[in-house]
Amino acid sequence: MAQVEGAGNTDIITILNELIETCKDGEKGFRAASDGVPDIELTSVFLTYSEQRAGFAAELLAEVRRIGGDPGPGGAQGDLRRGWTGIKAAVEGKNEVAIISEAERSEDHAVQEYCEALKKNLPTAVQAIVENHYIHVRDAHEHVRALERLHQEKFAAPKVETPDSVLEK
Repeated sequence: MAQVEGAGNTDIITILNELIETCKDGEKGFRAASDGVPDIELTSVFLTYSEQRAGFAAELLAEVRRIGGDPGPGGAQGDLRRGWTGIKAAVEGKNEVAIISEAERSEDHAVQEYCEALKKNLPTAVQAIVENHYIHVRDAHEHVRALERLHQEKFAAPKVETPDSVLEK
C-alpha cells in the first residue's frame, strides 16, 4: 500500500469515493439524457460526457486502490442519485429543453463536489487528478449551460404583437 502525504488515507478515500459516485451519476445521467433527445448532435455531446465521466470514475477508482482503499458501494448502484434525480421525468416527458436544463442543474452539483474536494489537503498526485477532472467538469458545465440557453431561445414562444404593445412603440 502506497503512503500519501497530507490528509489521512481514510479521508482521501472518502473524498475519492464521493467523486467516484458523482462521476458514475454523471455517466448514467448523461447516458439517460442522450436517450431522451432526438437531436443527433445533442445525443453525441451527452454520450461524450457520459464516456468522460466513466473514464474519470475509473481513474479515481484506480487511485483509491493505489492508496490501499476499497471503492465505496454507492458508485456501483444502479439508481441515479444526487443531482440527476430529475432526469428520468425529463426524459419520459421527451422535453428537450427540460432534459438539457436537468443536465445543467446536475452539472452544478458535479462542479460543487469537485470544488469541495479541491479545498481539502490532498496529496500532490491526487490533487493533480482532481484538478484535471475539475477543469473538464467545469468546461462541460459551461457547455451544457450554453446549450440550455440556446435551446430555451430556440423553443421560446414567439412574441406576439398585441394592440397594446404596438401602441407602446
